[in-house]
Amino acid sequence: MRREIEGKMAENSPRLAVRAVLVHEGHLLLVNAYPDGKSDLMCAPGGGVERGSALPDNLVREVFEETGLQIAVGVPCLVNEFHDPEGDFHQVDIYFRCTVTGSADVDPAWQDAERIVTDRRWVTPDEMRGLRVKPDSLAQVAFGNDPISYDPLEPIVR
Repeated sequence: MRREIEGKMAENSPRLAVRAVLVHEGHLLLVNAYPDGKSDLMCAPGGGVERGSALPDNLVREVFEETGLQIAVGVPCLVNEFHDPEGDFHQVDIYFRCTVTGSADVDPAWQDAERIVTDRRWVTPDEMRGLRVKPDSLAQVAFGNDPISYDPLEPIVR
């Protein structure tokens, strides 16, 4: 009975994800948020947390899978949550300040194992203003001096 209750709670719990605020030489790394050109929305690299693995370890894995880059994970700088008001989806993202530990060159031929991330780019604050990016506070967090921020629950954007 306890397992059944715990399983039900896990089904209804928000998904936890980690993301990298990776600024290198005045540029922030962004990746596409949806596969196959389904949307032009860009976001910070990262993804879902695997049970039994520390948040920084998950982030190192996710960034490598999506970009081929090696990173060092620093301190948390943003908590963002979003949901689908028409469905059951609810996700909480924890953003960490990160640094590249090897080359910052993103190989355009790199392939994400899940084939979700197909666009990776380093952008300046000016370039970022011309893109559709979530969360709304990402530019301020990346290029500002705020210690830690929270973006309240917002509807998912496609």
